[in-house]
Amino acid sequence: MTGAASALFVLDIKGRCLISRDYRGDVSASEVENLFAKILDKEGDSDSPGPVCHENGVSYIFIQRKNVYLVIASRQNCNAASLIFFLHRVVEVFRHYFEELEEESLRDNFVVVYELLDEIMDFGYPQYTEAKILGEFIKADAYRMEHVLQRPPMAVTNAVSWRGEGIFYRTNEV
Repeated sequence: MTGAASALFVLDIKGRCLISRDYRGDVSASEVENLFAKILDKEGDSDSPGPVCHENGVSYIFIQRKNVYLVIASRQNCNAASLIFFLHRVVEVFRHYFEELEEESLRDNFVVVYELLDEIMDFGYPQYTEAKILGEFIKADAYRMEHVLQRPPMAVTNAVSWRGEGIFYRTNEV
């Protein structure tokens, strides 16, 4: 069989490996980090590589979401378009579980991420990429990032409240 992915890597914005799942054992994380150091140096140049590049017999297919790169590496001849589509599906699965795909949410949920990576790809071949189906296999609760808007303190705004913080009455009668 040809066309299988060797490994899936999740890198931070600086190209360091956050999470990796090796399916075949023929591509190391250090190879990916070295390649991404070169790619990040060329970023913005006219000769910067696209989402698919080939170096030292390894094909790298990657996408970026916020501050995270998702990378598939393969030593075999693989269908790049289907693997790019697969990476987009992985992003959707992660967003379903964690609300936002960010470095912090992946670090907070690394156990769930590894469970998902085990289910969505088997020996380098994509399997399940539907979040509802994966929800039947993976019952672990994921920590969802919450964006809480913090109000500035009253001393900063010079606003004086007519009622102390946290005091509520059913009606506002005197």
